[in-house]
Amino acid sequence: MTTDPLSWLVSLEGVPSGLAAARDGIDVVLRDRGLRRTSPETTGESLLRGAHASATLEGSTSTLAQVRAGEGDAIAQDALRLSTELLSLVPTLGRSPLQALARLHALASASSLPAEQRGRPRDAESAGRLRDLADLITSSAGSPGLLVAAVVHADLATAAPFASHNGLVARAAERLVLVARGVDEKSLVVPEAGHLALREAYESNLRGYATGGDAGVHSWLLYATEAYAAAAEASPLRRPAEG
Repeated sequence: MTTDPLSWLVSLEGVPSGLAAARDGIDVVLRDRGLRRTSPETTGESLLRGAHASATLEGSTSTLAQVRAGEGDAIAQDALRLSTELLSLVPTLGRSPLQALARLHALASASSLPAEQRGRPRDAESAGRLRDLADLITSSAGSPGLLVAAVVHADLATAAPFASHNGLVARAAERLVLVARGVDEKSLVVPEAGHLALREAYESNLRGYATGGDAGVHSWLLYATEAYAAAAEASPLRRPAEG
């Protein structure tokens, strides 16, 4: 029997209760508005808001209204392109996580990198990190989806295995895991907006994840539970479309 590589994280102080509370908050938002009756337009709005928030975290200065109109800057355009194909990669994540991660980067970098660099790791060490992460996604079926999503996000963001767009890819991968693991099957919460709302803590805890050992990982997971609560509040089910 293969041991789930993330099982030790579930026992860290505050993590089980934080994950449970975050999942309850997401479920309440989805249930309150009738998950089965939501439209593709609602999913599209969530993806749009996520693209704008992720681009902002990456340095874009475009407004949500500009992104909605397709008039955002280059970073916003990259994030928007990534979001439009994101959900089509759910089956790929299940059967070939490494291929799904490569495709995320290829989409994000389509307008800025030569074809031979899109979806390709920077070097041999980065290739190894991506293989390890793909193996982790495959072997962590017993761990909570929120936990897996948080770890995948932080690993990609801090390892920066691609030549560019690692932040966009990391946040897109997080949303993809939430859908694939059944946390949010119709992608109606906005995790990217949760991180933007807590930007200072987000960036600080990513630095801690990269350099702080087990304590840094623990702090990141505690932070992630707060971010997922904010992600639920940012859902178009909770807040109508805005400019």
